Formats: sequence, C-alpha cells, structure tokens
Amino acid sequence: MSLFKPLETKLGTNANTNAGSPAEHVKCLIIGSGPAGYTAAIYAARANLKPLLCKGIQPGAQLPTTTEVENFPGYPEGITGPKMMEDLESQAARFGTDIRWGIATSVDFSGTTHKVVIDEDKVYEADTVIIATGATARYLGLQSEENYKGSGVSACATCDGFFYRNKDVAVVGGGDTACEEALYLAGMCRKVYLIVRKPFLRASKIMQKRVLNAPNIEVLFERTTKELRGNHVVEEALLIKRMGHSDESEESIKIDGFFLAIGHTPNSDIFKPFIETDETGYIKTVPGTPLTNVPGVFACGDVQDKVYRQAVTAAGSGCSAAIEAERYLAQR
Repeated sequence: MSLFKPLETKLGTNANTNAGSPAEHVKCLIIGSGPAGYTAAIYAARANLKPLLCKGIQPGAQLPTTTEVENFPGYPEGITGPKMMEDLESQAARFGTDIRWGIATSVDFSGTTHKVVIDEDKVYEADTVIIATGATARYLGLQSEENYKGSGVSACATCDGFFYRNKDVAVVGGGDTACEEALYLAGMCRKVYLIVRKPFLRASKIMQKRVLNAPNIEVLFERTTKELRGNHVVEEALLIKRMGHSDESEESIKIDGFFLAIGHTPNSDIFKPFIETDETGYIKTVPGTPLTNVPGVFACGDVQDKVYRQAVTAAGSGCSAAIEAERYLAQR
C-alpha cells in the first residue's frame, strides 16, 4: 500500500499547495516510515535537525506484511516486521523526532523552501526533504493471495526464501527478476515452479538458459493463477492452462510458498513534476548518493533502489540522506 496517494488533479509547473492551514516551517521533513525513513530520522535528530517524520497510513512500508525478519543485523533470533518497525520508531522518537500521521498529497519543490501538503490540508515548508516512500510490490489481485500474505505468499525471495528450505515453491513472472528469484530459490528449495502467463520467457537469453537448465526448476508456460488454497497456509495453487483458448483447462500444483516477481511500483507519483525518475518511476539520484536533481531534496530506500530492495540497504541509504541533509544546511 502506498504511503501517499497520487494527486487527482493534473499538475502544472507547481503543485497546488494552497491548503487550508497556515504553513509550518521545519528544518528537515521526512516522508515515509520504513527502515529508510526511520534511520534518516535517527541521524537527522542526532544532528539537531529537529526532523518531522510523516509516517503515512501503513507505517513500516512493506515490513508489516513480513512475519519474520532474520537477515537484519542485530536480531540474532529474528524479529517480526511490525516489532522491528516499533523498535525503529522508538529509537527515532528517543532522539527527538517529531513523528506524525499523515499522507503527502502534493508538493512544490520549485523554490528554495520546499512545500509539502499533508492530507490535502496541512502545509509544511521545509529547508530539506527526505523522500523515503518506498515501493509497492505488484500482486495478481486475487482474494486468496491477500488471505495468505505472510502465510505462504511473498514478494521477496531474498527476504523469505530461507523459510522454504527443502520445500516446493512457485514463482510468478517471466522476466529477469522472476528468473533470478527462481534461481535463488532453486539453491535451497526442493522444487521450484516458474509460472509464466505467456508461451515464452521475457528474460534475457542468459537468464532463460540458466532457468531452463536448472534441474529443480519446472517452467509452466501459458499458466494463469486462479486461486491459492490451504489450511491457514498455502498448500496448493490452482492454475488455468491456456486461458481463453479452446483447449483451456485447470490444474493444481502442491506448494508451500508462492512468490510474486512481477515488479514493484515506486511510490513517486506526486514528486514527478519536480524530481527526475526513470521510465518505471524510480527516483534518479546521483550514483552513490541520495542527491536528487533538486537541491535540498534527497531520496532513500526502495523509492530509488530497484536493485537490492532490502531493509538493511534501505536503512543505509536513510543514513546517507540524513548526513547529506545536514551538510546541505551547514553549507547554506
């Protein structure tokens, strides 16, 4: 779920920031409350930037839908996603971060002071803005898929594959990402089904070759997922073979895990009139930094990272964003 909602009106050069409430000025405004946003808040608060963090309607970005996090340093026994977010929020608050609910609905980055409207009403004028709104994994839109989120359904093999060692899983998708996820899972799972809607793979030739040569990966071409079934956890996927053709049929596969690899949507729409993004919406930053094309506006976490998309890398980039925000203010 997005941490902000896109504008319903078309934007011109400047977004509409003539909201009802008088503007409140802040040194550092952080939009987003995942590992990137909270880490940025911790560093910004310790640098005496008095950060204000708007945490949106789903605090913690994608982590609240993750039952166990075992690959974040400092938690040797693992931790649930929601509890990890509670810990990060408490740490940010401890150093003086002003944490508030609210959804960013429009921005105006055309001046030296950056304006952000929250909930179409509250206006903040910020010397620096850190964008940490994350990216939303794409799902198939099945009700059964929603029912099993965190109980067999995942959008991150790197995050959750460990829980399916020596088990049978399925990956949905036909591009490079899906092939990479399938190969990653093949290294620890007994069997990996790659469910592909088309009669061919869209992945690069080298990735296709690796997948087709993997002994424990079975590619199921021309399959569409109809439903997931199981007693509290995923146990079976019902597929439609050659949907829409005269020989359409149904089949089922027994699985323990169901992984989506059909892409992510970066939560960047409201920033696009001012911030440069790539063709899929990821915010462009100067390589190796959180700097955007707008001075004083920084991006961190999954909204600008389409490669790693891990909590630990998001946290690292949040640290960088806060340090760069402090340097920017010091130079001014």
